[in-house]
Amino acid sequence: MSKTKLLSFHGIAKMTIEKKKSDKEIMQAVAMTQPIAEGEYIILLDPADEKEFFFKMRKKGHINLHKGKILHEEIVGKPEGTLIRSSKGEPFLIFRPTLYQFIMHMKRDTQIIYPKDLALILVYADIYPGCTVLEAGIGSGALTLALLRGVGPEGRVISYEVREEFIQRAKKNIGVFLGGPPNLEIKLHDVYEGIQEKCLDRIILDIPEPWRVVNDVAQSLRLGGIFLGYLPTIIQVKSLVDALREDKRFIYIQVFESLIRNWNIEGLSVRPVHRMVAHTGFITLARKGEII
Repeated sequence: MSKTKLLSFHGIAKMTIEKKKSDKEIMQAVAMTQPIAEGEYIILLDPADEKEFFFKMRKKGHINLHKGKILHEEIVGKPEGTLIRSSKGEPFLIFRPTLYQFIMHMKRDTQIIYPKDLALILVYADIYPGCTVLEAGIGSGALTLALLRGVGPEGRVISYEVREEFIQRAKKNIGVFLGGPPNLEIKLHDVYEGIQEKCLDRIILDIPEPWRVVNDVAQSLRLGGIFLGYLPTIIQVKSLVDALREDKRFIYIQVFESLIRNWNIEGLSVRPVHRMVAHTGFITLARKGEII
């Protein structure tokens, strides 16, 4: 007979199924239809100009805006998408933050990998459910959050970081959005001193000099595994690509960046938005194979 326990955080129901003769006891189920709960973070959207605000719901808390005051108790218990009104009668919509919104609003101590690059990393590095990924340079946890989503509960994410304060910030951000994922292992370790794990499916490095650890990457990746480096300048990319080619164990080497341009469509006016999200970083990919 099974025992079911339901825990709730950030609107995600975490269901643990305990069976007498089972090696795997944890199963996560998403329950985003539950009402907003105290302690959750929400997006408060002004529909007039689609400006959004990010707040944590607290007991007896309140929000003061130029369009009026909103009590947290007016939000808690409501389903997301609900229309509420401020003390001045102004309308607002409440939503749970998407991963994109959470990353853009979360507290950070470092520059983050932006969602436009995270999306490409997940697809081009082929982050699949059940794979084991090593990342070096956890920063504020943006990439870690995306990787955890990608590998799913059956996968594993290992994160190296050399600064304790960055680890603590990342843990807080990850905890807010995902709770305490059991498949995340964070190590206070310098990747330049070597990679401890072997037979990894994917390795992603967000460090200044990844070319220094190309040999370690090759030794720790399984055959067919994928390496990805994220760097801000093309000079760094040149050094990395040279090291990958010199190693001879890497193939499919490619470099690219992503540029996003939004469009404004209002009646007969159809034009690009004047500002665009241009260069944020270069993505370098390579795949490990036997030496020819």
